[in-house]
Amino acid sequence: MSLFEEIGRPRVMGIVNVTPDSFSDGGRFLATDDAVAHGRGLLADGADILDIGGESTRPGATRPLVGEELARVVPVISELAAAGAVVSVDTMRAEVAEAAVKAGAQIVNDVSGGLADPRILEVTADTGAVFVAMHWRAHGSQMQSKEYLEYAGGVVPRVSEELRSRVDAALAAGIPEDRIVLDPGLGFSKTADQNWELVARIGEIAAIGYPVLVGASRKAFLGRLLAAPDGTPRTAGEREFAHAAVNVLLAQRGAWCTRVHDVRAARDALAVVEKIGGRR
Repeated sequence: MSLFEEIGRPRVMGIVNVTPDSFSDGGRFLATDDAVAHGRGLLADGADILDIGGESTRPGATRPLVGEELARVVPVISELAAAGAVVSVDTMRAEVAEAAVKAGAQIVNDVSGGLADPRILEVTADTGAVFVAMHWRAHGSQMQSKEYLEYAGGVVPRVSEELRSRVDAALAAGIPEDRIVLDPGLGFSKTADQNWELVARIGEIAAIGYPVLVGASRKAFLGRLLAAPDGTPRTAGEREFAHAAVNVLLAQRGAWCTRVHDVRAARDALAVVEKIGGRR
């Protein structure tokens, strides 16, 4: 089945963080065997794609060395791809993307959209992989600085404009139109209100003309919505019901894929959309 064939719901991309410091599950799957077992579990729960990442991109995160990132993700990708999984590599580095595709990955999911390492666009074009270009302005150590939170004219028009520039760069590097996916970058240089506006108006991102992937799972803007009376945000692991509601809305508004931690919960929510024929 083609990655872009209509299946009546968004595809579900299960997250495998092979990192010590990711905001939700950092360290739980750092060992190769643990990451592979987790990936197999996500497949059993109904994941269509597994997204394997070796670098945390949470606010404030520091970057691993290239060798560390390679050592984390390549063995996991090799095992899961050999088991028949459709694998995406979550990386901003050309060297990692190239090695990951050689190991069996079919998708390069670059949260920087090719800005952090422009050579990743040429590498992806050469390998024939699908390229996911996310909206991005700065690395984790800087991305929530005031200067990166300003969107003159509104967050949706500016994000759309900046994503179009990433499409132009991808096309110029030789990535075909039918292998480009866009991601609005929820949580990356966005305030909570800006994230919600992007969710509500996701159809405008889709109107750019490319499949849209959205990653809202367990992110801070959900925690702030569900905050306790004293203002304490709901913890990451207790945001899944709100995330399920987001997934229903994304399905109704035509998202191609939703990137999630809890695959079973996402598939349950999307089964409701399929049953009532709510996908537009």
